[in-house]
Amino acid sequence: MEQQPVVHNTFVIERAYPVPPERVFAAFSDPAKKRRWSADGESKQIESYDMDFRVGGGEHYASGFKEGHPLAGRTLKSENIYRNIVPNRRIIFTSTMALEENYFSISLGTVELLPTGKGTDLVLTFQSAFLEGADGPEMREAGWRALLEKLAVELAR
Repeated sequence: MEQQPVVHNTFVIERAYPVPPERVFAAFSDPAKKRRWSADGESKQIESYDMDFRVGGGEHYASGFKEGHPLAGRTLKSENIYRNIVPNRRIIFTSTMALEENYFSISLGTVELLPTGKGTDLVLTFQSAFLEGADGPEMREAGWRALLEKLAVELAR
């Protein structure tokens, strides 16, 4: 089987939230809040989720896709390791994603929280190496945009 070349990509997403940086940071650092907006979803069933929010700690989840989804019956695994945390200002993490046991992307994510007169500007910089079978840069960026919409809902709770 011929190997596909690795696809490298970087994207930046900026979002403004009408809450202080402490509230946005809490949505990333509190396991229950983070799971609600980042892992739970209508098309998947969470099989496992755990989070240890500290430098060197991680966030891991596995989810199965529900009937009707193109990947129904298969398991998606996501593993993040927190590399740098500055409370209320910055989170840097590395991330891998796999379908079953086949890794298809390795990434570096940086979340910056900038206080404004109206709340918080969030800047997400996401750098990835996409391997064989990957969802690709466009789908990953769209996925993060959707997650940041879910974060807005979480912050409105």
